[in-house]
Amino acid sequence: QVQVAESGGGLVQAGGSLRLSCAASGSFYSIVMAWYRQPPGKQRELVASIDRGDSTDYLDSVKGRFTISRDNAKNIVYLQMSSLKPEDTAVYYCGLRTFQRTYWGQGTQVTVSS
Repeated sequence: QVQVAESGGGLVQAGGSLRLSCAASGSFYSIVMAWYRQPPGKQRELVASIDRGDSTDYLDSVKGRFTISRDNAKNIVYLQMSSLKPEDTAVYYCGLRTFQRTYWGQGTQVTVSS
């Protein structure tokens, strides 16, 4: 059984930094690991993704501020977030994409105060 668990969220002031972690366990072959977020009252959006070749992609509004990386040996993906803005406030979810489906974690809350 594949399990995905996020950690590292919290409350931070604007301009601050946080690092989110996503640990995956079980038997799987991940194509892409990604971070999504869902701001209050809005739809979930893709924030950053990284594939097995370490190619990355970012939401335009986070480019230059967020960095996604992965530790393949530990099946962990990180999201380093810097220069945080109030509009980054959301529940952040990790998605592990395989050929069959995407596995989701429970999410971690990130709140940026102005």
